[in-house]
Amino acid sequence: MRRNPFGMDICCRKGSRSPLQELYNPTQLSNTAILHQIRRDQVTDTCRANSVSSRKRRVLTPNDLKHLVVDEDHEMIYCYVPKVACTNWKRVMMVLTGRGKYSDPMEIPANEAHVSSNLKTLNQYSIPEINHRLKNYMKFLFVREPFERLVSAYRNKFTQKYNTSFHKRYGTKIVRRQRKNATQEALRKGDDVKFEEFVAYLIDPHTQREEPFNEHWQTVYSLCHPCHIHYDLIGKYETLEEDSNYVLQLAGVGNYLKFPTYAKSTRTTDEMTTEFFQNISSLHQMQLYEVYKLDFLMFNYSVPSYLKLE
Repeated sequence: MRRNPFGMDICCRKGSRSPLQELYNPTQLSNTAILHQIRRDQVTDTCRANSVSSRKRRVLTPNDLKHLVVDEDHEMIYCYVPKVACTNWKRVMMVLTGRGKYSDPMEIPANEAHVSSNLKTLNQYSIPEINHRLKNYMKFLFVREPFERLVSAYRNKFTQKYNTSFHKRYGTKIVRRQRKNATQEALRKGDDVKFEEFVAYLIDPHTQREEPFNEHWQTVYSLCHPCHIHYDLIGKYETLEEDSNYVLQLAGVGNYLKFPTYAKSTRTTDEMTTEFFQNISSLHQMQLYEVYKLDFLMFNYSVPSYLKLE
């Protein structure tokens, strides 16, 4: 790939204000800054309100930090959430941390963005280094309406023929557990999982005892630990471009690096999500809502109008 003409600017921001300073001590208070303060407060209030029911505050382990991507040069930490533009954000982080190796995020192949060695995560540091970065770096994540994200994960992992690894690992298990009189072929391939079966699998207590959810349908609460880690900026999928470019502006690279826009034709929409939930019983809807309830509350998503909650 061609050398980034802005390589020096991108890598060497020392001497200028950090993103954290830009965010909390802006030269002028904007509506955007106020909006993000409201989002931060919502998370704090939800954590406080639900601490009674949660187990006593636990210490985070290195395994809890593997979704937090570190950008040393711009003093930022990004917690990636699958199905919330995380491929494009990883591409952008590769441009920011690549020291001029990349200039255009969209020139980076999607599969390369997911190679773990291309980005450094917080669990690779010592405990003093982790604490220093959590205190001094700007931490951000992007969230999405929980059920829309879930339908997006289902469509991507279970309806695309090329996702054979998911069919083998999860599809066969779901068919075996949720489908009566399953054919030998379905049990062997696991490539025709219905959305109703996927939901039944998610709410099955056995599933949750067996192993953590896969990251594509794990709650944001469990992936990014917002009650233990104070996120300075919470971007939303619904305002992806504006929020992403605000992050880049705070990082001091907004003049020459923009968040990639892409075609929305295949994107999972609210209308699509409504259709998928048509065949889910009210009992299963209610149980599923309980699984994702903290994500709904924490990130200020209202209960979907299509739910038939008792």
